[in-house]
Amino acid sequence: MSAFTTLLDGLSFTECPRWRDGRLYVSDRYTRRVLAVSVDGAAETYACIAGLPAGLGFLSDGRLLITSMRDRKVLRREHDGAIVEHAGLSALAPGELNDMLVDREDRAWVGNFGFDLFGGAPACATVLIRVAADGTAAVAAHDLAFPNGTVLTPDGRTLILAETMASRLSAFTVCNGLLTGRRTWAAFGDPPATADVGRIMKEAAVVPDGICLDAEGAVWVADVLKRRVIRVAEGGKILAEIKTNGLCAFACMLGGDDGRTLFACAAPTFDETEAAAHHRSSVLMTRVAVPHAGLP
Repeated sequence: MSAFTTLLDGLSFTECPRWRDGRLYVSDRYTRRVLAVSVDGAAETYACIAGLPAGLGFLSDGRLLITSMRDRKVLRREHDGAIVEHAGLSALAPGELNDMLVDREDRAWVGNFGFDLFGGAPACATVLIRVAADGTAAVAAHDLAFPNGTVLTPDGRTLILAETMASRLSAFTVCNGLLTGRRTWAAFGDPPATADVGRIMKEAAVVPDGICLDAEGAVWVADVLKRRVIRVAEGGKILAEIKTNGLCAFACMLGGDDGRTLFACAAPTFDETEAAAHHRSSVLMTRVAVPHAGLP
């Protein structure tokens, strides 16, 4: 395991990396694009959307789902490149859509902010939404503190998600598309005693954003304000830490031909005015010992 190097820079705000068929797919929020990036840094625009792209996930037939944050829709890129609506979630999502996991049954598990993060609203609980393969949607879990990065274990039976505003990872048992048995998978301190977002982030030991799973059952976590990616065991022990070159870490993904390349999306800030104006976001990469497992 070594320090991160830069794969691609000059981007607005990169999020939700996904590895598939030899390339890394990543949302670049404020240019309204999904990029496909090879390990030599060559990038092409894979999709353009009218809204702000965030979560990504591939259906079993290779079509790409994309969360469109502010209009609260899940979009679908068809094989011919056309962008169509897959599901409208305005009636279920109280906040902007965020990260997303697509499972082997083509269900999409979609998080949302739950409150007006960029408008300075206080933090509040929200829901995780399940979107079936046919686009029908329902609430899958309640009372989540900013559900963010999500992974599914290789047997498909355990879903782990980051609760960014609670400084923890939570887990659920998955059975026939339903979530039960909620428990804390890893806690990084006591739950916050305030709804003030600035205080929550300042006081948290870890601010977990995007996550990915490895073959030893550990989870790599993008820790926003500590400017690092950490490898965490169930229970919360931090097994490894890699600093993200002075940039805030917002998402991570294991990929490469052998699953041992760790990618990270990083930027100086998540302030949308600064990010949209200055394009200082990067995709970083390094090599690790334990390969990818599970989904995404």
